[in-house]
Amino acid sequence: MNAMPPRNRPVYLDNHATTPCDPRVVEAMLPWFNEKFGNPHSAEHRLGQEAEAAVEAAREAVATLIGAEAREIVLTSGATESNNIAIKGAARFAAAHDNPRRRIVTVATEHKCVLESVADLAAEGFEPVVLPVRPDGLLDLATLHAAVDEATLLVSVMAVNNEIGVTQDLAAIGRITKEAGALFHTDAAQAAGKIPLNVNALGIDLASISGHKLYGPKGVGALYVRRRPRARLAPLFSGGGQERGLRSGTLPAPLIVGFGEACQIAAAGMAEEAKRLTSLRDRLWSGLAAAIPGITLNGSSEARIPGNLNVTFPGRTAEALMRACPDLCVSTGSACSSAAVEPSYVLTALGLPPDAAARTLRLGLGRFTSEADVDYAVAALAAAHRGAEAA
Repeated sequence: MNAMPPRNRPVYLDNHATTPCDPRVVEAMLPWFNEKFGNPHSAEHRLGQEAEAAVEAAREAVATLIGAEAREIVLTSGATESNNIAIKGAARFAAAHDNPRRRIVTVATEHKCVLESVADLAAEGFEPVVLPVRPDGLLDLATLHAAVDEATLLVSVMAVNNEIGVTQDLAAIGRITKEAGALFHTDAAQAAGKIPLNVNALGIDLASISGHKLYGPKGVGALYVRRRPRARLAPLFSGGGQERGLRSGTLPAPLIVGFGEACQIAAAGMAEEAKRLTSLRDRLWSGLAAAIPGITLNGSSEARIPGNLNVTFPGRTAEALMRACPDLCVSTGSACSSAAVEPSYVLTALGLPPDAAARTLRLGLGRFTSEADVDYAVAALAAAHRGAEAA
């Protein structure tokens, strides 16, 4: 039996997985699919020139969002590709130019594509170092300082964690990294457009962004690559030499136009949106805490993105709660592999035992979340919890 009466439309609280395209983004993209369909690399005629100009305007919007120059933005398919180019590209360029630095430092709670990219480089003679986090999910700066020295080529630390929403101290991490003469990369997929980022002020050399995390389309993103002092990368694949030779292939003009529009919208409304989401998040947490005694919050309560709650429920698994709330779209943060659901490696890195990790849900609020959505989520999860107690 469902915990709540069925709804005509589900309540979506999984905005860390993806965000819906803002209608303004869709409107901006539409002409570039059929009316203005030129290849942005076909500069010999008007349709190609129009597409090229639109791509460059979008590139400027992406750069402005993070305090970069347009020529420092390499357009990609998303943050997974950007992370691979940044980490493997930096390592392979260094190896090809006899740079003796071989250590690559990252953190246990990074996205899988970062952890796997770093791990892959062990086979190429590099030294992967994966640092632990504190129980609040934050990297201990003394631990980082001890791990980073003249042997370190690259430090990769994400700006905002995709599961627990904690915000790392990028400025301090950047200072430690620069003191050692290493490159600093951040996966900013969950941060860009949601919290202020300035790559120069933070000492960032490489930053990865995904369009679909900030109300843009899926399949497009960017890698920021510092020009001065220049961050040098080797491309991962060969082709026509587009995007400064780092990312060959025909650029998807419609997606890039949408990405640029999403960045402009985010930049204009970020401060007000942060206030609104903080209020909604506090409303959600206070409602859950009042209705479900024993519920706990994972990750720092202060160093946290406005729209995130990661909570462990007493007495019932996250999967059971989701089955009881079919009209509530949330996620577990668990990694599924064929027949088994494994506990989230992010939560176990915080010290949660597997049984607690299995009782944990990630709740992600976003631009289109309303107070009514929040109140529905509280009521639905509370009813599911009461049903477990009754059973």
